[in-house]
Amino acid sequence: MLFNSFDFLVFFPIVVILYYAIPKRFRYLWLLAASYYFYMCWNAEYALLLLASTVITYVSGLLLARPSASSGPFQEDRRSPTGLRKKWIVAVSLLLNLSILFFFKYANFAAEALTAVFTKAGLQLNIPRFDVLLPVGISFYTFQALSYTMDVYRGEIRAEKDFFRYALFVSFFPQLVAGPIERSKNLLNQLAHPKKFSFTNTRDGLYRMLWGYFLKLCLADRIAIFVDTVYVNHAEYTGWYIAVATVLFGVQIYCDFAGYSAIALGAAKILGVDLMENFDAPYLSTTVAAFWRRWHISLTSWFRDYLYIPLGGSRRGKLRKYLNIMIVFLVSGLWHGASFSYVIWGGLNGFYQIAGEITRPLRQRILKTLKIKEISKPHRFIQGIITFLLIDFSWIFFRASSFRDALTLLREMCSNLSLRFFANGSLFNCGLDQPTFLRTIACILLLLFADICRRKGLNLRKELANQKAPVRCVFLVAAVCFILIFGVWGARYDASAFIYFQF
Repeated sequence: MLFNSFDFLVFFPIVVILYYAIPKRFRYLWLLAASYYFYMCWNAEYALLLLASTVITYVSGLLLARPSASSGPFQEDRRSPTGLRKKWIVAVSLLLNLSILFFFKYANFAAEALTAVFTKAGLQLNIPRFDVLLPVGISFYTFQALSYTMDVYRGEIRAEKDFFRYALFVSFFPQLVAGPIERSKNLLNQLAHPKKFSFTNTRDGLYRMLWGYFLKLCLADRIAIFVDTVYVNHAEYTGWYIAVATVLFGVQIYCDFAGYSAIALGAAKILGVDLMENFDAPYLSTTVAAFWRRWHISLTSWFRDYLYIPLGGSRRGKLRKYLNIMIVFLVSGLWHGASFSYVIWGGLNGFYQIAGEITRPLRQRILKTLKIKEISKPHRFIQGIITFLLIDFSWIFFRASSFRDALTLLREMCSNLSLRFFANGSLFNCGLDQPTFLRTIACILLLLFADICRRKGLNLRKELANQKAPVRCVFLVAAVCFILIFGVWGARYDASAFIYFQF
């Protein structure tokens, strides 16, 4: 069930009405049933995988919390028999969950890679392919469940004894299939203490959802028409076509994923649950490192807490720090998809960060010599443009169907770069006519304005909430009408899937 489908527009109000109508002590059971129904609308059989991950991590949590005869509930010395037992429990939980993820997401990729290696060595290796569909959201709920196991192991939270409440933590439908990847200490506590119905929460949640629908339907899906036209036919559309499509894809993936996150946060807010923010105006960043602190925050912070820091972080010297950064970004690339192009994309972003840190003293000396202040607006503006171009360049490997296609796109983008392209109107022959293209640019400028306000600490939702009721009503009606008129609905009003559903 997609957020931008008619089914969800029927499903969600029913869930909310019944949620607040039933007694508090039963609400989490209703949300659990609704969450599994929501997930089973894609593939009912794959709900068993969600259940399996839930059972494995739930049992591991109980075993980790179980005290031994010679220790307390949280063993300080991890070299003791109790400490070693807990390490084995965590290892088994990780192995079982990651094995499921590997089979469904990476088995065929690994088989193809091994076959290619053996073929180049002059050997023949026939590994059968597995004809399986990638379960939607498996990477997201697997990471969320694993973080619970590690949090219990570290003693940061106590094991949840109510299986059904824990099952809801793993399957909470607003953020189940594309995040944000929630932490147990944030979400479990809220599920255990449901809030009363709040007009303020409902209003704020609806504002968030409307913004999410605007990003998805009026921007992401509209831009996708142009991007898909060029990328699918890149032999015909070369040079500036590919360059413009690549820039627009950077906007498309931001609007698509931030749109999903906004709808998820808004839906959860209406249910009285506060999910973590997943985006913080990332394209206004002046360094690649800052971009990744503001893009897909729940995933980048997950890798920081459960991979980068356990690897040693920055505590073991610069070389080890750079190695840890590269490992994190390579794993992040592989997390996004079973393809070498994703690994290259992740490695490229890791390289950006390492190169940026190594060259920082040199860049500071150049600025000092030229008497340019780092905090000056012109310098920060140029930094922002360079950061955007670096990130956008890496998106080519993310968007291309393979590493070979990415290289082909780069080669074709460097050809036929005549400036007449911008004057002959051919830009409007890529699926979007001139009025639609210009309207899309206007919507992008609106997004830019909203992000600038966010960065300056101006909360537009709060400003709107402070207006009088007639003003709010006019705004809501106008916003809904704009989305209905200018949103992309498909030939048969088919809902378009969100990009991150494939991960």
